[in-house]
Amino acid sequence: MFFLIYVSAAVTWFSPSELRALLDRSRARNAQAGITGMLLYQDGNFMQALEGEESVVRALEARIAADLRHRGMVTLCTGNTEQRQFPDWSMAFHDLGAADLAVPTGYSDFLATPLDSQLFRQEPGRCRELLQVFRQLG
Repeated sequence: MFFLIYVSAAVTWFSPSELRALLDRSRARNAQAGITGMLLYQDGNFMQALEGEESVVRALEARIAADLRHRGMVTLCTGNTEQRQFPDWSMAFHDLGAADLAVPTGYSDFLATPLDSQLFRQEPGRCRELLQVFRQLG
């Protein structure tokens, strides 16, 4: 199973209704294409994990890179894994700025790291760790 994780910045902040519309469209397309993953949003920045057949994920990566609603897309890591990390989600979502976000004990500093941080670029494994925290939250 191929996976890819990237970060990007929104050109303008997304309102909750704009995020919901983006998720609805993405979920429908991803389900049809056999792509699963997770999207994190924080202060106008995105981090997204995509997984599926490599050619399909790469085609989606190109489409996302051409989307004018964001800029500065940086692919942080790619690779293969034996099984999907997000098998039940065509696109799981968490808004890290949400007031009702339940943060696991001991992770508050880690989760406060901006999604476009150099930390994630220098240590891509931290991206996977962050996404796994939210996978466990469901």
